[in-house]
Amino acid sequence: MKDILEGLNEKQREAVLHFGHPLLILAGAGSGKTRVITTKIAYLIEERNFEPSSILGVTFTNKAADEMRTRIAGMIRREPPMIKTFHSFGAWLLRRNSHLLGLNSSFLIYDENDSVRILKELFGKQYSAEELKAFMHQISRLKDSCIDPDGDVGKVSFNPDLRRVYESYQKRLKDTGNLDFGDLIMLSVRLLSDHEAVRKRIRQRFRAILVDEYQDSNHAQFELLKELYSGDNYLCVVGDEDQSIYRFRGADIDNILSFPRHFPGTDIIRLERNYRSTMPILKVASAVVSNNMNRLGKNLWTDKESGIPVKLVFLNDQQHEAEFCCELLEDGNYGGTAILYRMNAQSRIFEEYFTNSGIPYRVIGTKRFYEREEVKDAIAYLALALNPRDSVSFHRIVNKPARGIGKVTLSRVLTRGDGERDILPCIRKNLTDRGSGIGTRARRGIEDFLGIIDAVRDRLNHHSLSDTIRFIIEESGLYRYYREKDSSMGSQKADNLEELVNACSTYGSGVDEALRFLENISLDSSEENPYIEENAVSLITLHNTKGLEFERVIITGLEQSIIPHHSNSESDDEVEEERRLFYVGITRAKKTLVLTSCRRRRIFGKTQVQEPSRFLKEIPEKYIEVEDRSSAGDDEYYPAGSLVYHYEYGSGIILKNWYNNGILNVVVRFENGKIARLIPKYAGLKRIEYYD
Repeated sequence: MKDILEGLNEKQREAVLHFGHPLLILAGAGSGKTRVITTKIAYLIEERNFEPSSILGVTFTNKAADEMRTRIAGMIRREPPMIKTFHSFGAWLLRRNSHLLGLNSSFLIYDENDSVRILKELFGKQYSAEELKAFMHQISRLKDSCIDPDGDVGKVSFNPDLRRVYESYQKRLKDTGNLDFGDLIMLSVRLLSDHEAVRKRIRQRFRAILVDEYQDSNHAQFELLKELYSGDNYLCVVGDEDQSIYRFRGADIDNILSFPRHFPGTDIIRLERNYRSTMPILKVASAVVSNNMNRLGKNLWTDKESGIPVKLVFLNDQQHEAEFCCELLEDGNYGGTAILYRMNAQSRIFEEYFTNSGIPYRVIGTKRFYEREEVKDAIAYLALALNPRDSVSFHRIVNKPARGIGKVTLSRVLTRGDGERDILPCIRKNLTDRGSGIGTRARRGIEDFLGIIDAVRDRLNHHSLSDTIRFIIEESGLYRYYREKDSSMGSQKADNLEELVNACSTYGSGVDEALRFLENISLDSSEENPYIEENAVSLITLHNTKGLEFERVIITGLEQSIIPHHSNSESDDEVEEERRLFYVGITRAKKTLVLTSCRRRRIFGKTQVQEPSRFLKEIPEKYIEVEDRSSAGDDEYYPAGSLVYHYEYGSGIILKNWYNNGILNVVVRFENGKIARLIPKYAGLKRIEYYD
């Protein structure tokens, strides 16, 4: 530990050695926060004699938890402490106290797609698929705020149907005996709040609680932390308010801003030395984020004083933007380059140009392995074998591959008596009813399906999980079904089923092992590895760059309505979050940062005149080199709100602009009240800074 502590800078060392009062570590981008929190945990064990089992480390992704666990294991001579995500900790807590909430300890965890499927079963005839997804998003936000169906649902939406949909969804969820992601935190809060004995036991067990990425926590996670903290145990959170960019997922920046108020006596330590970027990059980052009011404040610095100046390039349109990026990549530095954008749709033009130019690339943020259709199908067989009340899994696979079981047959076999909740016994009872009206083919299909589920349940206790999964994909017909799809569509779905067997190879036999596997994949929040292909350009949204770094970063689309995305919003909170998002993108760059802004851009099929991002005006000219590659004349931009002068009508203001057959058109309201549609190229219209 002595050697490890000596390798820390002064502030890092101060944070590691701190003990007693609650601690808020404000860790700037690239300041070594993971090193600090892992070293602090090791220090508590090795130097302060904490039992590893008495320490709880919490973060937000499995990848981060694995990294923390590995680092700690390399610093101590004992088993690492409990390091979990918020959701996996909630699952751990609820399984051990499930009886107090009327749950079965073997509950499964539904992801968003499963939850939407429940809503589709309940309201598929009343609402469109998009409306159901919107309802699910609102329900998730309500759970993030610990709001039940009978609570203040208006906090999230004024939709008069939301309460009814939420109530029905919760009832169906309860009938399945399973939980969704939001329940893992909300029910954990309720458990600790309502059961003093459990709360006391958990507080006594965990003498130290350390939370990473605290700026990403939502209200429910904040409430959970309050329940875990007694005042006698040690509490430390690490975060950066300037990197809080997930409000759309329920993250509440106020959790970190108000931490000292909610936990009296809090000490604050700022980690401001940046080990990633050069000083020119940090100056631009600080100049931008300093315009936010909702921050506790940090001043990043580095000993890398020299460096390549930050460059801002103005271009005509997204085609020229893509060509410019191709030009930069002529140096062959593909693997060290990332192109960042605000919206997924912006990647298309780069993909097209890079393909034509022979430039290797990969789009980061693609669908995760366990979210793929064929993988979820195979897992659904396992889930139903474990929980006969799992209606979501049942409806997903009962007729996949097709078994000749129609909707009428399904409604007949699923007719339940009073108090019946399990699906499979209900089906068996109805099959034996001679008056059920079920046809021979449908009956055979249902019996075959039930036979597979029974066989899976029997195999679980006598075979490894990988053998059971192999049995599922072969006996269910899924492997043959997707292999035929692959041959006609050129896909690789059958290969993914084979990979699923490989993924289960580290699990043993038995129900507990199967449940552990399902919990691990349900709570897997890690993205595809962005470094898997070393010599390829990374195409990635600003939101997906969190935690990554690249030698060269090109941030594209720095225009109003793109960055910031909510340019027409009157909400200061939204603008500040967009500024933080820009800041996160800037601080991903290690050596080179290039910013691009287009004079016009084709959006939703229409070419629009673009105004440079307001954030660019916040960067002092001395910090950047500006290159204007946009052409003159017709490419001069006339954004809405700009002031103009006409020799006949006088001064006016632009109300609207658009391109018609490649020619710029504008609508102007003049001082004399006249509103005119003009073509600047021919109308003698001039931009002015102010009215005389």
